[in-house]
Amino acid sequence: MTRLPTPADVASAAERIAPYVRRTPMLRVTVDGRPLWLKLEQLQLTGSFKLRGATNALLSGPRPERVATVSGGNHGYAVGTAARLLDLPTRVHVPVFAAESKVRRIKETGAEVVRHETYPDANRAARLEGGEPGGRYVSAYDDPAVIAGQGTVGLEIVADAPEVDALFVAVGGGGLAAGLALGAGRRIIAVEPEGCHCLHAALAAGRPVHTEVDSVAMSALGAAQAGDLTYAILRESGVESHLVSDAELLAARDRLWDEFRLALEPAAAVPFALWLKDKVAAEHPCVVLCGANTDWTPEA
Repeated sequence: MTRLPTPADVASAAERIAPYVRRTPMLRVTVDGRPLWLKLEQLQLTGSFKLRGATNALLSGPRPERVATVSGGNHGYAVGTAARLLDLPTRVHVPVFAAESKVRRIKETGAEVVRHETYPDANRAARLEGGEPGGRYVSAYDDPAVIAGQGTVGLEIVADAPEVDALFVAVGGGGLAAGLALGAGRRIIAVEPEGCHCLHAALAAGRPVHTEVDSVAMSALGAAQAGDLTYAILRESGVESHLVSDAELLAARDRLWDEFRLALEPAAAVPFALWLKDKVAAEHPCVVLCGANTDWTPEA
């Protein structure tokens, strides 16, 4: 297996990507009489944390001649943006079910978009292309440089609020959660929708396993199987895994808008949904709000 990234890799990533990404703010709030920190990563360039890992991957190792990846949305948008910042040609392979709003954003970066009937077809094509001489395939989550880049979110959290003792984070393939475990050195509360639960299934099985994907948050959290690297890091860190229903995560998304005017995609509200249930004790919790790439129109 590829070498696991370390906290030192996260620190190096922070220096490497600093000229290209935003340092996102922390917001101290009280909800239902309980104090909470919110990490506003939805304010990141491209609207999600994904830019951190994509940029670190493209800046690590020899400069590629071209970039390839597979994505249904946020990752492809981030890779396309990072490649544009670094003046690298990019091709993003997408499954036909990818949300049109996210495909539009990918195209706006200047990346070429290639559609495939299924995600596995798109993944195979991207890996083949990225493996050619001069190519660089950027995994959405199971790449040491990507994980280290995502971990820079954790460095910012503990720098701005060192008292934080637990991080609530949404999980798709596990790249952000694994990065937080390395970058923050705090207790990680991993939260998934009931219909997208590859990490929960992997922890139960003792290894990454294939799962079915069916959730309103699947465009961002729809990984069918946890990554080998992310699983190894999270298992070693003692991650705590929890599930929420689609109804709970949508209600949490609505509360974030109603109470704080924070407009988020459904996936980003997943950890807040668990925190609202008050079933996980933490004295100084922080919920990571990871993305806002959804189309919405405010009412008049």
